[in-house]
Amino acid sequence: MVVNDLREALAAKVGPKGPGEFLYRLAEGLIERMGPVVGELDDRVDQLEDEVLTAQSAELRTRLGGVRREAIALRRYLAPQREVMSRLPTEQISWLESLHKAHLREIADRTLRYVEDLDAARERAAVTQDELNNRLADQMNKTMYLLTIVAAVLLPPSLVTGLFGINVGGMPGVESAWAFALVVAALVVLGVVEVILLRRLKWI
Repeated sequence: MVVNDLREALAAKVGPKGPGEFLYRLAEGLIERMGPVVGELDDRVDQLEDEVLTAQSAELRTRLGGVRREAIALRRYLAPQREVMSRLPTEQISWLESLHKAHLREIADRTLRYVEDLDAARERAAVTQDELNNRLADQMNKTMYLLTIVAAVLLPPSLVTGLFGINVGGMPGVESAWAFALVVAALVVLGVVEVILLRRLKWI
């Protein structure tokens, strides 16, 4: 797009007057178009940082991964340009005037800032992704903890009902009309005692 802009400027006879001006206008056009892209990426990281505080879905991990990959891809192109823009003003090149070198130094500074912004965005996205993973792991641990408590409470009553369910002679209460009610009451009492015991042990 920058090359097209320069070609149109040359066609309109308002383009660069020499190779030095062409170089810095080309670099300046690239960095100006890169600025909004880096800013938009930074805004997306800000939004994801806010969303992760209340998010209940793992879908954010995909978006965070996309932001990190985009930051890495942009940095891959900007970092070499930063090195070139930093080195050119120190080179003894006849067609680079002092004004052109000053422009190139300014472009090098802006490029360095954008590279640092991309590094910061990538690191923030990584930290946010770690925070999201920790929240999802905490939710999973709480769910597993609740299931473990329920299983622990129901295990002794299940054992009792299993024993009373065997079809062999000599089972107590077979002839009694109150036997079922007594067993149910005993199971309820057993469940309450278990809950009290687990609370005293500070397991729940």
